[in-house]
Amino acid sequence: MTVKRLCRAASIAVSIVAGSSSSWAGDDVPVISRKISDFRIGSSEMQFGSLEFLGGLEMVSSRALFGSLSSIRFRPDQKHFVVVLDTGQWLTGSIERDVKGRLSGLSDVEIAPMKNSAGRSFEGKGHMDAEGLALDGDRILVSFEQDHRVDVYPDPGFAGSGAIATLPILIPRKMLDDNRGIETIAVAPASSPLRGGVVVVSERGLDSDGNRLAAILSGPLKGRFSVERDGSFDITDGAFLPNGDLLLLERRFNMAEGIGMRLRRIKGADIRPDAVVDGELLLEGNFNSQIDNMEGLDAFQAADGTTHIILVSDDNHSILQRNLMLEFRLSEEAAWSAPNSRKRN
Repeated sequence: MTVKRLCRAASIAVSIVAGSSSSWAGDDVPVISRKISDFRIGSSEMQFGSLEFLGGLEMVSSRALFGSLSSIRFRPDQKHFVVVLDTGQWLTGSIERDVKGRLSGLSDVEIAPMKNSAGRSFEGKGHMDAEGLALDGDRILVSFEQDHRVDVYPDPGFAGSGAIATLPILIPRKMLDDNRGIETIAVAPASSPLRGGVVVVSERGLDSDGNRLAAILSGPLKGRFSVERDGSFDITDGAFLPNGDLLLLERRFNMAEGIGMRLRRIKGADIRPDAVVDGELLLEGNFNSQIDNMEGLDAFQAADGTTHIILVSDDNHSILQRNLMLEFRLSEEAAWSAPNSRKRN
């Protein structure tokens, strides 16, 4: 994090009325957004391989609970969204766009506490450390770490309901670190080889060869598989493309290498029990890019037929970090066709 970014974050923060207590939840949440026009800082470059940067937002709020965005999923209208916070809350709202169709802000934002199967909500991350989110027909699936599980909520009605079921995760809990559990949960397209199967991927749970543990929880190819680990990146979210390929968001943060993120695409045909999958690198960012602790990812088909990818960051409720929303457009050929090469850029 550069001094320039810290000053910019501070200048936005001081423009907001002082917030309320951390236990607040329920009303509309005011969000102030600043547009981001460049992905590479100081560069007008917009095309990155098959991805075109469309713009983004840096978001702050006077409400203490706003932040810690872990996963995001958009409704079919590509406007309304559902987010889980790793502090155990639901966040819902809508994106707003300017006359050019670029992200301009959020509206109708609300936060509500998540409830477990007993109908209880908890302060802190011990029981409700929500990390992954998937919309699956009339239910919402949420993956939790520390208390490793996948809970099922009714949709509509999730915000006021406790979990109504828990799915077997197929990965032994002893193989998952407390704070490196199931970060990714996604539902494959019904037309794909997985036939609408639910897929989970761990952040840093490793098999005997040091690869990331993953599993197909339902459908004709139910079983465990692994995602090849490359370097010091951890997997933080994933979403399926219309053709059945799986996008994986990865992040890195350590003192030696600094902050980083990247986006990988796994061929849908490769995802099957006992497989070790790898994929093409679509995008990589570091301290020279408009990134932070990137944790959430979704992909959807826009009204014009193009595929859009939206990334969000988790600020950990730290003044040194930012809540970001970044939007990219994936070329039509890349979105609908399986790549011919798995070579990394």
